[in-house]
Amino acid sequence: MAHTPHELAEEFPEFTPLMRHLKETDGHFARLFDAYHETNRQVHRAETNIEPLSDFHMEDLRKKRMRLKDEIYGMLVRHEPEAETPAV
Repeated sequence: MAHTPHELAEEFPEFTPLMRHLKETDGHFARLFDAYHETNRQVHRAETNIEPLSDFHMEDLRKKRMRLKDEIYGMLVRHEPEAETPAV
């Protein structure tokens, strides 16, 4: 099993600029992003035995990380760039 953190920029490199934009402009996205990173950090610390967890708790955290990642991905693919208004 790999112990590499699942950072969102590595998972979705094509969306890195959009993630940066949404973190700054969309409060809901920013909260999801932060929750994902906190959960991912907990999983990584457990996998590397820095903060070991029970199998049940570990499975629960992995499911939470997956749900957050799915919701973040959904927001990324549904996001439509704001229409530029023509200069008058």
